[in-house]
Amino acid sequence: MDYLRKIPFLVLSFLKMQENFVIHPEYSQIATKLMDVLHNFSKKGEYVTKGERNVIKMVKIEGNSLNIKKFKTPNAFQSLVYQYLRESKAKRSFEYASKLIDFGIKTPFPVAYFEIFSGGLKESFYVSEHVNYDFDFRELIHNPRFKKRNEILRQFTKFTFKLHENGINFLDHSPGNTLIMDNGNDNYDFYLIDLNRMRFENMSFEKRMHNFRRLWLSKTMIKVMAAEYAQLYGKSYEETHRLMLKHSRAFQKKINSKKLRRRRR
Repeated sequence: MDYLRKIPFLVLSFLKMQENFVIHPEYSQIATKLMDVLHNFSKKGEYVTKGERNVIKMVKIEGNSLNIKKFKTPNAFQSLVYQYLRESKAKRSFEYASKLIDFGIKTPFPVAYFEIFSGGLKESFYVSEHVNYDFDFRELIHNPRFKKRNEILRQFTKFTFKLHENGINFLDHSPGNTLIMDNGNDNYDFYLIDLNRMRFENMSFEKRMHNFRRLWLSKTMIKVMAAEYAQLYGKSYEETHRLMLKHSRAFQKKINSKKLRRRRR
C-alpha cells in the first residue's frame, strides 16, 4: 500500500508550476524588468489588439518599445500536448522569427518568449520589437486606387518569391500578416507577423501558387502578381496566372460557403 501514499506527491509534482523564460542576448539587460511586466501582464502596457483568442500589448522598457502577444490558454488536452509533444506558439514564433532574420526576411525582431506550465501549458507570451509601419496588405485589397498599388504588389511578389526560394512556407500568408513600410522613392519593406504556423521545406511551383490563396486577391491583383512571379520563376504568365487564380478562387469559395452556412443556422 506504500504506492498509495505516493499518489498525492505525484499529483503535486504534476501540478507544480514551472516557468520557462528565454530572452535574446541583445536584450539581456532588460530581462528582470521584462519578467516583471510578463508576470503582471493584465496591469502593464497599452492594448494594441484585444481579440477573443490573443491579446497584444505595447510596453516601453528602458527606451525600447516592445509588443507582447499573449496567446489564448489552450484546453486541457492541448495544454498537455504543448508541454510534452509540441512546442508552444510563443516558442515557435520566437524561433521562426530568428530563422527568418537569418534568411534576410524582415519580421519584428524577436526579443523573448515566456511559458508557464502547471499540469500542461497555462500561459505563453511572445515578445518582439514594435515596428512603426505605414499600412498592411489589407489596404491594397480594400482600396483599388491605393497610391502606387501595382508597384507595391510587384515588390510584395518579389518578397514572397524570396520566401519560397529559401524554402519558407508561411502557412498564414494572409492580408493582416504583412506589415508594409514606405521608405520613399518607390521602395517598400515587408514585415511578416503571426509566425507560429510555418514550414521549412522545398517549395514546388504548385506549393508556391497555393501559398498565395489566403491573400484574398482580386482578378486585377492576380494579373499583376502572376506576371511578376512568372518572370522571377521562369514560368509562362498563362500557367502562373491559371494556378494562382485557381487556388485563390477555391479558397475564397470555401470561406464564403462557411459564412453562408453560419448565416443559415
